[in-house]
Amino acid sequence: MEERKKSKEWMEGAITYFYLLFYIAISSGQIFFNKWVLSSKDINFPYPVALTLLHMVFSSIVCFLTTKVFKVMKVEEGMTSEIYLTSVVPIGAMFAMTLWLGNSAYLYISVAFAQMLKAIMPVAVFLLGAAAGLEELSGRMFVIMSIISIGVVVASIGEVTISWVGVVYQMGGVIAEALRLIFIEIFLKKKGVRLNLISMMYYVSPCSALCLFVPWIFLEKPKMDSSGSWNFPPLTLFLNCMCTFILNLSVFLVISRTSALTARVTGVVRDWVVVLLSAAIFADTKLTFINIIGYGIAIAGVVAYNNHKLKPASHSVNSQAGGINSNSQEKDPGVQIPLSTKTSS
Repeated sequence: MEERKKSKEWMEGAITYFYLLFYIAISSGQIFFNKWVLSSKDINFPYPVALTLLHMVFSSIVCFLTTKVFKVMKVEEGMTSEIYLTSVVPIGAMFAMTLWLGNSAYLYISVAFAQMLKAIMPVAVFLLGAAAGLEELSGRMFVIMSIISIGVVVASIGEVTISWVGVVYQMGGVIAEALRLIFIEIFLKKKGVRLNLISMMYYVSPCSALCLFVPWIFLEKPKMDSSGSWNFPPLTLFLNCMCTFILNLSVFLVISRTSALTARVTGVVRDWVVVLLSAAIFADTKLTFINIIGYGIAIAGVVAYNNHKLKPASHSVNSQAGGINSNSQEKDPGVQIPLSTKTSS
């Protein structure tokens, strides 16, 4: 009996680690895939708005087929027109902005440097959250925010070829993602609606697609019509869109299998993998010693922020769990919207 229990625990642990490794692999791979599509001379498709629009249209179609046609999954109830307009539309708009600006940054800066700039995300989330009354100012948080900011500044100083256009795009994407997370928190706390990932994607993806369609019509469609030299093979397009959809599902699997804290720590590991691999894969990536030191400082601050932010939540869940075993305590009760789907950018 004891041996069977140990075997079951080993199997559960193996499945969990598989999900974590799969998330790191698909997330890193999608970042490189998007970078290659946008900058490859073979495809010649330097249109980040169009690429992101295709992702959202694909996601909308798959979610519709999954829930309404084949009915593999069910869309959760509770959505009203008032909630959609006041919550889902802002979330969808900011999601579209995040992916648009994040993908645009790849045209001007390296993948590694883009990841380094993304480390400033907790600072943006904290400051915007404090302005919205969702975060409390404290000395400890001030120190953590300072460490992250200093690390990003040092990493930027160490960048060999810096493009300020790319930096502006990336920082714009960071601010949009921070706003999206704030809107999600307001959505959960004040509206009281909790949706699983498929339901959230079902509602958000069409909204994001519509928000991207307008800038695509005015900013990129004229360029695409006049260029005539771009090429996006259907198979490559399908694989790129499918990878994005699978990535969003993997976020749900990780959080549902483990916890929000584990997902965030895994995201930090993913960022390091992306930075190091991009230096080996792309010719435009040249890591300097100052780059690595600065990014290391920023990541230390991010880890401290995650630990500080999620400790109260973990303590609350554990207190409510009472006599539930330790495995159950680590899982989030009723996993809902992912912490961040920015990895699809």
